Amino acid sequence: MTTPSPTPAPIPAVVLLSGGLDSTTVLAIAKAAGYTPYALSFQYGQRHAVELEAAQRVAQTMGAADHAVVEFDLRRFGGSALTADIAVPRGRDTAEMEHAIPVTYVPARNTIFLSFALAW
Repeated sequence: MTTPSPTPAPIPAVVLLSGGLDSTTVLAIAKAAGYTPYALSFQYGQRHAVELEAAQRVAQTMGAADHAVVEFDLRRFGGSALTADIAVPRGRDTAEMEHAIPVTYVPARNTIFLSFALAW
């Protein structure tokens, strides 16, 4: 008589989930590949909550094992149209976009997001 092999435990995958198309697709790919997705979103002082609301819906609809929302404040390091009362530029041409760091850049945001994912 042979002993059945134990079913391997699902492998967890932390997915940085903004609620947009790219991160939603990554969550779907992780789940389709057999990973157990854990969604991680951030309230970092951004001026709007639309992304976080979308991330919550996506995590729930797609069956994330957990959805954590980490709060911290990047407004302190300022100068971004995403976190301060600065107009978001619209309709810029390519030449204008090539000259400087865009006003929508939030200093080190993605690096900070990745460090939280690594910690989780």
